[in-house]
Amino acid sequence: MTRDDGFDRRIEPFRTELLAYCYRMLGSAHDAEDLVQDTYLRAWRAREQYDDTRSSLRTWLYRIATNACLTALQRRGGRPLPSGLVAPADPLGPLVRGEHAWLQPLPDSLLDNGDPAGTAIDHSTLRLAFASALQHLSARQRGALILREVLSFSAAESAEILGTTVVSVNSSLQRARARLKGIGVGLERVSEPSTAEQRAWVERYMTAFAHADVEGLKRLLTEDVIMEMPPMLNWFAGRGNYGLFMEWVFEAAGKDWSLERVTANGGQPGFAAYLRVDDRYELHTLQIFTVTAEGISRNSVFQDPAVFAAFGLAARLDD
Repeated sequence: MTRDDGFDRRIEPFRTELLAYCYRMLGSAHDAEDLVQDTYLRAWRAREQYDDTRSSLRTWLYRIATNACLTALQRRGGRPLPSGLVAPADPLGPLVRGEHAWLQPLPDSLLDNGDPAGTAIDHSTLRLAFASALQHLSARQRGALILREVLSFSAAESAEILGTTVVSVNSSLQRARARLKGIGVGLERVSEPSTAEQRAWVERYMTAFAHADVEGLKRLLTEDVIMEMPPMLNWFAGRGNYGLFMEWVFEAAGKDWSLERVTANGGQPGFAAYLRVDDRYELHTLQIFTVTAEGISRNSVFQDPAVFAAFGLAARLDD
């Protein structure tokens, strides 16, 4: 085959869904992009070996991507969030940095590139909560669960992709389901407020944040709200603890902020927070929210240069 045979054109429509798959497997936007590039390079080099009488082009690409992901996971391991790793902390206690590779958010810009296959992606399975739950599974359990429950491959197709047997796939899937049930995560699709409703909750939060209005923030939270902030190990739950922490933030860092809206993980609203430093605003955190019908139930606060770079955030804003 040559580059004029249309092979590139045939495999290109799968790029976005493969990116979403690699992100679910690895929990890192940067790693997912790298492995998709690696997948396409491997596919090009092996294009003469593809036999469309044995499997679909999509299944073949997923097998290449899965091999790349499993190899990467052997080297790098999982990416937890603090709430899945340690006990909750005192909201007024010292911040403790954890030396871990943390789960990262996925910029929605990577899913919105005009790729027709992107419309088939189940965004609910890209949410940070689901991506975090996947980190509790072994690599093969994770692969079996995503292939069977998220992407709806058959057991035989999943076995082909994972390079194993149907019996092994079914065993991994059962263990994955049991593990998720044990940590209180279901596989059913979670009902969410509409995109507009979620955005409205976070717009109100941004207004209260910009005015350093802690009571206003608390009114937008669910009673059992969680805040976590990798790379810090600290996390806490409850509206009262959240309020105590935010009072400390405004007292310690100041009350002059500039906020820029973002979306991540298939539609989760959030913002980049820039803190006034002298005559300009400097990038401080990226905050991604989980919104329910009762209010904001989780704020995942990231302070990682790699995450900032993935979202294309400017390091500073002029006054």
